[in-house]
Amino acid sequence: MVILITFFDLLASASWISITLFIVGIGLLIIEMFEPGFGVFGIFGVISLIGCIFFTAQTITDGIMLTAFFFVILLIMLGIFLILVSKGKLPGKLVLKDSESRNGGYSGTRDMNDYLGKTGIVTTTCRPVGNVDFDGVKLEVVSLGEFIEKGTTIEVIEIEGNRVVVKAVH
Repeated sequence: MVILITFFDLLASASWISITLFIVGIGLLIIEMFEPGFGVFGIFGVISLIGCIFFTAQTITDGIMLTAFFFVILLIMLGIFLILVSKGKLPGKLVLKDSESRNGGYSGTRDMNDYLGKTGIVTTTCRPVGNVDFDGVKLEVVSLGEFIEKGTTIEVIEIEGNRVVVKAVH
């Protein structure tokens, strides 16, 4: 109880500089929690709060009490942030809304067996690995050890998982 009374006396004797530094520091820390970046707002927020302690505290005990008070405030802010995270109520900048779907052209795996027997045009020289264009779909392929020049027509002769084996069509 005595600590609480002393703490409120300490706050009552705070100068306008201390109050301004406190408000600015807390504001910068709130911005840091919701604005992705490199921590500039957080660093300046902590510096501002440390400045507030130096301008307000007249003894080491006052400084320790203010530091403890600021830690409690920061823990409360962290708790609010975690509650918002758990409920999915975060600003749009912090949440990835795009997804990689098959309709968007993304695919984690592709059924390569559909390419068996297909022909395409080599877009880079196969030495023995190169790229082939199959009607607008570009794939990395492997020849059977032979060099196949760019512009040559090839045929898929074997599929081994995601490995597409080709040979030149003469």
